[in-house]
Formats: sequence, C-alpha cells, structure tokens
Amino acid sequence: MEVSNFVLLALTGFLAACVPLALVWTATGTHKYRKLAWVIAFFTFDLIVFGGFTRLTDSGLGCPDWPGCYGEANPFLAHEHIAAAEALMPTGPVTKFKAWIEMIHRFLAMGIGLMIVILMVASWLQWRRRRGSTAAQVTTVHGPALPTLLFVWVCVQGAFGAWTVTLKLQPVIVTLHLLFGMTLLALAVWLGGREDQLVKPAPGAANVAGQADALRRLRPLAWLSGGVLLVQLALGGWVSTNYATLACNDFPLCNGQIVPDMDFEHGFTLWRELGKTAAGHYLPFQALTAIHWVHRNFAAVVVLVLAYTAWRAWRLPGLHGTARNIVLVVFAQALTGIATVFFSFPLVIAVLHNAGAALLVLLVTMLNYKIQYQLDQAPRSSRRQAMAPAGHS
Repeated sequence: MEVSNFVLLALTGFLAACVPLALVWTATGTHKYRKLAWVIAFFTFDLIVFGGFTRLTDSGLGCPDWPGCYGEANPFLAHEHIAAAEALMPTGPVTKFKAWIEMIHRFLAMGIGLMIVILMVASWLQWRRRRGSTAAQVTTVHGPALPTLLFVWVCVQGAFGAWTVTLKLQPVIVTLHLLFGMTLLALAVWLGGREDQLVKPAPGAANVAGQADALRRLRPLAWLSGGVLLVQLALGGWVSTNYATLACNDFPLCNGQIVPDMDFEHGFTLWRELGKTAAGHYLPFQALTAIHWVHRNFAAVVVLVLAYTAWRAWRLPGLHGTARNIVLVVFAQALTGIATVFFSFPLVIAVLHNAGAALLVLLVTMLNYKIQYQLDQAPRSSRRQAMAPAGHS
C-alpha cells in the first residue's frame, strides 16, 4: 500500500472519530473523560452490531486485502478492481456493496481506536498531574491501567481483524475476533461504570454494609453468568463463522429428531479452513448440525443461569434495574434465536440476535461491576458507622 493511500486511510479513520469527539468536547458540564469513556462503549457496541451485519451479508472479504481495498484508501479509488472481480463472480465475495460494508466497518474501528488512544493519553496526563496531590485528592481519580489495557486490547483486536481477511475468514480467527470485540465492549463498560461512581455513587452504596453478605453470595453467581455467557458467545460465533445457522431447520427438534446425526470431531476441529476439514476435505453436513445443536442446547443453560442470577439480584438496592434488563434481554434473545431458524435466517432478525448478545455482555458486565463496587464500599460504610458514636461524644 502506497504511503499516500495509507495517509488518506488514516485521515478517514480520524474523520470517523471527529464527530463523537466533537460531541464530547462541546458537551456542557464537566466530566468529559467520563463522557468519552461511555462514547467509546457506545460505538464499540455499534461496531459489534455492524460487524455482525458485515459477517451476515458475507462482506468479510468485500475488500480482500488489509488495511485498504485493493491497496487503495477506499472503494471509490478501487472501483476498477472491484468491478472486475464482480464481473467475474457477480455473487462472489467482492461487490461494490460488500466492499463498502467492509470498509465502513474498518473506518468505524479506526475511529474507536483513535478515541481509545485519546482516552489513554488523557488518563496518563491526569494521573501524572495528580500524582503529587494529597491522598484525599488522589481517591477522586483512577489510574491509567484500565485505559491502557483498553488500548492494548484494541490493538489485538485490530490484528485479528487483519488476520480475518488475510486468512480468508478462517473460522477460529473470525470467532476469536468476535470474542475479543465483546471483551473490548466489557472493558469499555467497566471503565464507564467506574467513572460513573466517581460522579454519582450507586444507590444504596451508603447502606451497603448491611447487605454485604448477600452481595458476597451473589458475586460468584454473577461471575458464573459471565462465564456461561462467554461460552455461549464462542458457540454462537462458531455457528455463524461456519454458516451453520440453518443446519437444524426446525424447532424444538433438529431436522425432526431430538438427537440428530452429528459429527463432533470435524465440527469442533478448530484450526481448519472455512468449509473444510483439517485434512482439506469438504466439511460434512453432520459437522454443521453438531455445531448448531450444541449452541442451541447450551442456550438453555445460559437462560437458567442468567435468570436465576437476575432473580437473586432483583431485591438488592442498586441492582434491580440491571437485573430486570437482563431478564428482558435474555427473553428477547431466546425469541430472536428461535425466529432465526423458524423464518429461515432473515437478515434483520439475525442482526438483532447479534445485538442482543452484545447487550447481554454489557448488562452482565454492569451487574458484576455494581456488585464489586458496592462490596468495595462496605468496609468504608462499616468504618463510618463505627466512628459515628465517637463523633457525637
């Protein structure tokens, strides 16, 4: 890729970040750092949803090189190459429409990367400026470790985005790209939640000492919810990247059977080309059936664990709203999953199913953060209560 095209590509990524950065900069009030953290979380969510749209429209190779499109900064400049590829294979991976979908996805990713760089730099400058302050002042600002981790993670995610293209949509790479994107969202949401607590402490935090035991019992369940959700995300990504969505064409049965004919060995061999076995043969349909069947049945585990966790959290101050939203999204996610099969994989419902998965990541992350935050507050509340009589004497 020529230097001029690389500069133009970088400039496009910069322009993609300008609008959200301008909104943060011109926003009224203080706490612009906190607003930027949530803007990053919001656009990361959007990027995951648009990434799902890119995958579901078979646009992952709309531009078959990286970071540009046929060595150019955008599909306009690569029009001749795209037109030639489309003429050769009209329904193939390269068309004008798919090229633009793929490049818009990359432009959005570059914009988020730039915003994360700005957030990280701001966190380091803020930390250094307050490093010599008193202990009371230092407690009003968090360190730069989490923003730095966010930067490292977005670099890793960018590398997997490149390998997704250069390795021609190898399923394990595409699935990891999805999982790392969800992890990036979780990190951004955790950062946003942390900044929220500096500005407006969670409801019930002042009286959290009395419910500390309930929170401690809930915390393992919240982490378990995150764990089973991660497994289901991996299984769902594996279904999508292997194009196994319609391997079971009915519900609740799978091809008319409770336990259909399945090939787990080939279905869950990780390192292989798309549509091929590790030996290079065409992937048997029974392998796709196994992939779909496992994802479908593990969904029942996810629903039970998340619903039980939300029920336990429902009655605790500061957690009711998050618990309610988890129940609603789990229910909607089950419906969109069933509808995807029942209506033979309509694009809109499939994209909504992908968005629901990202929303569950957001909500489960917030639940875990709120539990941790309130538990961190409990010792402070206990100390304040213990010191109260002495203060009145």
